[in-house]
Amino acid sequence: MSMTLTVEGMSCEHCEQTVEEALEDVPGVQDAEADRKTEQATVNANGDADPDALVTAVEDAGYDATV
Repeated sequence: MSMTLTVEGMSCEHCEQTVEEALEDVPGVQDAEADRKTEQATVNANGDADPDALVTAVEDAGYDATV
């Protein structure tokens, strides 16, 4: 399953990497790709990934996120 989050506040490659790493730490996430230009992050996950956990992970990393 693939999910797309809107992520605000990314301004550089390091920001993208931080968001990707935060998302990949969420149980059920296989990989994640963040793009600061589109303000989106795409997550590939199995059915166990909780959308609320994804938002929380991004917010804990210092960015605003919505599913």
